[in-house]
Amino acid sequence: QVQLVESGGGLVQPGGSLRLSCTASSSIFSIATLGWYRQAPGKERELVATTSSGGSTNYADSVKGRFTISRDNAKNMVDLQMNSLKPEDTAVYYCRMWGHLWGPNVSDYWGQGTQVTVSS
Repeated sequence: QVQLVESGGGLVQPGGSLRLSCTASSSIFSIATLGWYRQAPGKERELVATTSSGGSTNYADSVKGRFTISRDNAKNMVDLQMNSLKPEDTAVYYCRMWGHLWGPNVSDYWGQGTQVTVSS
């Protein structure tokens, strides 16, 4: 069973920065699509950013220009650098890994989440 472990959440003032990291327990990581999602209280979980196995990236409009997703396949790690944070970025952030990892079916793994709170 693949495990994803997030770290790096916390409390930060508006305008500040945080870096989230997610480490996978399997080297199958390198062929997976990776993503960061978030869920604020009372809201549905939403996509923040993704990166494909080929390195292409995609961002939600609300975070473009402020957040950067990056992957290190040698370390089985995907990071989310968050700059110019706003109170509306407050949420639990989840790491996701998915794709045709083991065969024709899609495998889908999620981390346990890490809290990010942006407040003065």
